[in-house]
Amino acid sequence: MPVTVLLVDDEPLVRAGLRAVLEAQPDIEVVGEAADGAAVVPLVRRLRPDVVAMDVRMPLLDGIEATRALLRSVDAPPKILVVTTFENDEYVYGALRAGADGFLLKRARPAEIVHAVRLVAEGESLLFPASVRRLAAEHGEDGGNRAARSALERARLTEREGEVLRLMARGLSNAEIAARLVVGTETVKSHVSAVLAKLGVRDRTQAVIAAYESGFVAPG
Repeated sequence: MPVTVLLVDDEPLVRAGLRAVLEAQPDIEVVGEAADGAAVVPLVRRLRPDVVAMDVRMPLLDGIEATRALLRSVDAPPKILVVTTFENDEYVYGALRAGADGFLLKRARPAEIVHAVRLVAEGESLLFPASVRRLAAEHGEDGGNRAARSALERARLTEREGEVLRLMARGLSNAEIAARLVVGTETVKSHVSAVLAKLGVRDRTQAVIAAYESGFVAPG
């Protein structure tokens, strides 16, 4: 089955460019388009895409609020890939904190666009580069964000779970973590699931944000 994608951007040329790149792949299908975040929830309910590739800045409803609305009102929501012009934009970080799974620069090469869509669809790796790590760390300066630090303390992660979280924060996939720890991939998946459950977050992006904001992991 192909990965199905909904494109959301107020610039028709951006949508056309993304569609051309993605539909050139045999395993990706663009199932719809929208010009504003306000249209996302009804379109997702009707089309049930695997991934929503969404601009972070739009005139009526921006990518942050559209992400919140989508996660709040849709059962089994799709993965959300924020598409942006500036990688160090606070809007991008706001969208990730709201529940987006990763982000993609509009100037990315075609191969990078395809890779990003496949990566968030699989959900076993992370689009969380150094620029966003720095933003996360800034929100956790002076010993860490108090709420994030308290949440991490309450989670009572085991030593191995903490190790897995640190490797997740560096952007390693489950397979890469398994190789680093010399364990099976299924074992890593179990540890990742335990980390997410204990932190009370929906995916590894949110877990990594909590790790940086709490001061549990430092950028670099």
